[in-house]
Amino acid sequence: MKCTGGLKKSRNKMEEKDVVKFKKQEFSVREMIKKSLGKGKISKVKIQYTPVGEKIIISTHKPGLVIGRKGEKIDELTEMLRNKFNLENLHIEIDEIKKPEFDAQIMADEIALTLERFGPVRFKVAAYRTLQKIIAAGALGVEIRLNGKLPGARAKPWRFAQGYLKKTGDSAKVVDRAQSRAETKPGTVGVKVSILSPYAILKDKIVINEELIKKLKENAEKKEITKMTAKGKTPKKKTSNKKNSEDKK
Repeated sequence: MKCTGGLKKSRNKMEEKDVVKFKKQEFSVREMIKKSLGKGKISKVKIQYTPVGEKIIISTHKPGLVIGRKGEKIDELTEMLRNKFNLENLHIEIDEIKKPEFDAQIMADEIALTLERFGPVRFKVAAYRTLQKIIAAGALGVEIRLNGKLPGARAKPWRFAQGYLKKTGDSAKVVDRAQSRAETKPGTVGVKVSILSPYAILKDKIVINEELIKKLKENAEKKEITKMTAKGKTPKKKTSNKKNSEDKK
């Protein structure tokens, strides 16, 4: 019995090591794709494993720059990944993002690129521009956080927010969050962006329309009737305004 227990433990350890190696490889594949294509072009990289081979889905709002002329960049990327990670049947697909304003990673990379180009002096302009762009597109809420040596020698956190944003509960999972990093002359600046898109399904959202108002009125009338009957009084029937005017005549 002791031998069998030892074998089970060793097998479990081997499985854990394999999982760690597998996840490390996935992370290195994602990082290599992002570095080769450049900052601000890619949002997400998904890796799917099929019986035929490996499938990599790259989400981007600039498919022309990622694919290149006649698919040159994609061919170079596939060869690079095959040689480095021993991926034989590799297939790369591109998922176009039609609304980049609702993608937190693209917006965070955009802020980081502007800070790297123009320096951290104009960090407020970059933050407010992206904030206005996201809100103008129709987002329900945005939060931008910058942390680093922005105005002076000391590192200080800055927060820019507008609209409605969920931070707790199940509906907080709907919020798209991402972070990026800008390498400036004074030092590294961290960028965090959270966006609540208008397409997000919120369970606690209440829409007030005519149907809801009618239901509320009916419920109020029913409550009044139940109160009157409980006291032993007969509820008065409501007559329309037209009948009242005719009776007066």
